[in-house]
Amino acid sequence: MNYGNHANRHKEGQVRFPIRLLTAAVMACSLVYSGPVLAWKVGKGTTTATINGTKLTVYTYHPKSCSNPAILFVFHGLSRTASSYRDYAQSLADRNCLIVMAPLFDLERFPSWSYQRGGIINSGAIQPRERWTVWYVKGLVNWARSREGLPNAQYYLFGHSAGGQFTSRVAAFALADAKRLVVANPSSYVLPSLAESVAYGLGCVSSGCVYTPDQATEEMKAYLALPLTIYLGEEDTGDAELNEGAAAMRQGATRLERGQYTYELAQAVATANGWPFNWRLVILPGVGHSASDMLGSDQAASAFGLK
Repeated sequence: MNYGNHANRHKEGQVRFPIRLLTAAVMACSLVYSGPVLAWKVGKGTTTATINGTKLTVYTYHPKSCSNPAILFVFHGLSRTASSYRDYAQSLADRNCLIVMAPLFDLERFPSWSYQRGGIINSGAIQPRERWTVWYVKGLVNWARSREGLPNAQYYLFGHSAGGQFTSRVAAFALADAKRLVVANPSSYVLPSLAESVAYGLGCVSSGCVYTPDQATEEMKAYLALPLTIYLGEEDTGDAELNEGAAAMRQGATRLERGQYTYELAQAVATANGWPFNWRLVILPGVGHSASDMLGSDQAASAFGLK
């Protein structure tokens, strides 16, 4: 695989702070929760979070009382069955003292450009930064910490399939100080490349650019330094509901190929530039395109860095 063209494009000058840091500071001021702190209630629940004026149904799960719990946000796939994804994470939560939060991004309000691709670009036009859907995650974190009375709780992000596409955009375009972000079996990723346009890379589109070249280089460096896991099913090689757009097809013919390609490219770019690289690749044998199998596997803890 030839990475030379990619690596050479990334030796631009750097700015002191990634632009996402400044945006995150502004968004954090508005994406907060001011409701009551609730007592710990073991088991499943359903609640509503209001994030930046938008109401989201959130399916929850609390394990038996345990010390120093973390929060696991689970982002559903194309089925939009957030409650099922909450259930898939239950055994992982029980074993590792995790409170599960599974928000529903319904199709009517969050079509593919807004959910899977993060709300960054629609019909070729870059959207206003404050409206990007990826910023909902910061609001959800603030909401969950306040709701649970855990202002300093660590948190994890997990997205499968369409939710994996969303989580990839969160990692690349929004500040995510998660303990680990797990991107599982998506149809497409954000490549660490200025040659690939947003939201499949960090490059410009015909209508303009999200970042200047210097900003894009710094953003790419920060992206590769994140504690991110690409978590793949070894048998996820079918084409059902596979993104077959040109940008996605450049990443590979199957979800398995695309995940391996993205990881290898990221590793090569980081090495070529001497940048920190904190990604990991975990491939689950004998598993296809199944969120329940990915979350229920013994290897899930390794994907999350829990062992």
